[in-house]
Amino acid sequence: MTGPELKKLREHLGEALGRKLTVADMAKLCGLPAADGAEKFRRWEVTGPTAKVAALLRVLAMASEQYPILEKFDVFDRHDVPVGDRAARREAFREQIRDDVRKRLD
Repeated sequence: MTGPELKKLREHLGEALGRKLTVADMAKLCGLPAADGAEKFRRWEVTGPTAKVAALLRVLAMASEQYPILEKFDVFDRHDVPVGDRAARREAFREQIRDDVRKRLD
């Protein structure tokens, strides 16, 4: 994940949550300390995050329709899930991720 991609992710997550996310919000989502976390995140928006942080953010990105549901989480296209139920289950999954992001921000 590059810096510009990270910046775009912040914008997309904000849209999915219905509010603009600050750099401090994103630092909190990444588990960075409040003291200097926002500054570190600003640097990542230029250079890109560490691989570990990028992996976490790829999971959180699933809250937004702009990002695909990662293959290891995609249990919706299996033979035992009726085709008519798949879209609703995908949306419920994304809402669950959004709720998780909201809880991390509280």
